Amino acid sequence: MVAMSEHTSQHHWPIAGHDWAVDFLRKSIANGRLRHAYLITGPPQVGKMTLALALAMTLNCTAEQPQARPCGECRSCRKTRSGNHPDILYAEHDENTGALRIETIRNMNRLIMLKPFEARYRIAIFEDFQMARADGQDALLKTLEEPPPHAILLVLARTTENIMPTIVSRCQQIPLRPIPAQAVRQALLNVGAAEEQAELLARLSGGRLGWALEALADDTLLEERAAALDRFEEMLNSNLAQRFTLAEALAKDYQRGKEGREAVMRLLELWQSYWRDLLLLKHGEAAPRVNIDRNVALEHLGYQLDAEGVQQGIEATRELIGKLSFNLNVRLGLEAMFLRWPSLNAHWGR
Repeated sequence: MVAMSEHTSQHHWPIAGHDWAVDFLRKSIANGRLRHAYLITGPPQVGKMTLALALAMTLNCTAEQPQARPCGECRSCRKTRSGNHPDILYAEHDENTGALRIETIRNMNRLIMLKPFEARYRIAIFEDFQMARADGQDALLKTLEEPPPHAILLVLARTTENIMPTIVSRCQQIPLRPIPAQAVRQALLNVGAAEEQAELLARLSGGRLGWALEALADDTLLEERAAALDRFEEMLNSNLAQRFTLAEALAKDYQRGKEGREAVMRLLELWQSYWRDLLLLKHGEAAPRVNIDRNVALEHLGYQLDAEGVQQGIEATRELIGKLSFNLNVRLGLEAMFLRWPSLNAHWGR
């Protein structure tokens, strides 16, 4: 089943935040300017899939009045919410490598050419398209150049960095940004979170409502986060051999299918948020920190590290996250990242 947010803002689409994106899409539909392909980008759990499904639901809703779409109640809306709509296609990633293979994209191209079974549009959703190799992206390009009139392609990715410029140019770009903490907090209160819990999760979410809702429902996410940040601090105080031992362990985790890959990516993104907090601290920026519950540790590390080392740490982590979209030797990538991280260990090279 595909989870969709039930929260609304100044519109009735099933998505919280990103009002500008919803308004843009609603006006495009109302004015007959719907594009055949949209490229929705943004960090993990920021709302890319939720927006894509909200658009799909709207386009195929059977409510009589266009302004009432999506109604959320018709057969088409219910099928979209459950993930069982026959005219909404999802590209599946390779279970072992996480790649979006050329065979999968070719099959999606074939299916999107067929006329809709029961809806106005046949909609293809490509999640984490940055994981598509060059030959797969080239295969999608052919469909983008000559799409059938009933087809809508929704391409979801973290950034456009690893996507062919020719694909980017043929899509309407919708870059999603983290939403304000206040909007996350209100959405959490709307689903029954306690005031203090909503406040904490909103700040820790970094503007990613998907993460906040998941953390609200699953306490283990906060435990996982605490362990990951403890490990970050340990690595700054470790020697090279200890870092390489962790690199080996994380590489093995990454190779253990989708669950392992996602766990390592969450770890790296959390480490990146910690580096960002340290960078804000070193430069005296007034922007709110994400990891507010670690303020004491952040202040301590900020005193020990120089700005150059923090900048190097954040760049090394960001680059590895980007490179994991390719067929990278994960262990070597992690070792290279750790080599660039600053160290507080007097016996660093041992």
